[in-house]
Amino acid sequence: MFGAPQGVRGEIRVKAFTADPKSIGGYGPLTDAKGAAAFALRVVRSLRDDMVVVRLEGIATREAAAALTGVELFARRAQLPPPDAEEFYYDDLVGLEAVTPEGVALGRVAAIVNHGAGDVLEIAPAAGGETLLLPFTRQVAPEIDFAGGRIVIKPPLEIDGEPSP
Repeated sequence: MFGAPQGVRGEIRVKAFTADPKSIGGYGPLTDAKGAAAFALRVVRSLRDDMVVVRLEGIATREAAAALTGVELFARRAQLPPPDAEEFYYDDLVGLEAVTPEGVALGRVAAIVNHGAGDVLEIAPAAGGETLLLPFTRQVAPEIDFAGGRIVIKPPLEIDGEPSP
């Protein structure tokens, strides 16, 4: 995401969500949420933790950089490195059928969200109604079968209608 301008020559801060913040410049042109604009980033320097300062093609003034503040950046799937064995992108989970270990259908994974306390699976029931929100942990989601298009879910006791321990 673009942050505030840095200096007067069109440099701008970028919050990177990559393992190495400087690597954000190596993905090639990034897009905005609509995919309408493409931004070629050249990382100038690290600022702190997950922040870098970048230069953009066509942006040469502080005012032009300020106009981008708050714009989210996205890489296309083809720009991302393939996941290693036992790894996956969260987006790959969306659409998987969620089933219990006994094979009872719970619905489909609608999203994976994180509001600060950990990753949460959002499962939309097939019959409609309120989505089921479950912590995305190995205990709750012990098996992911991409080839079979499903994720096995062991709901915590308090979700399954039984009292918590």
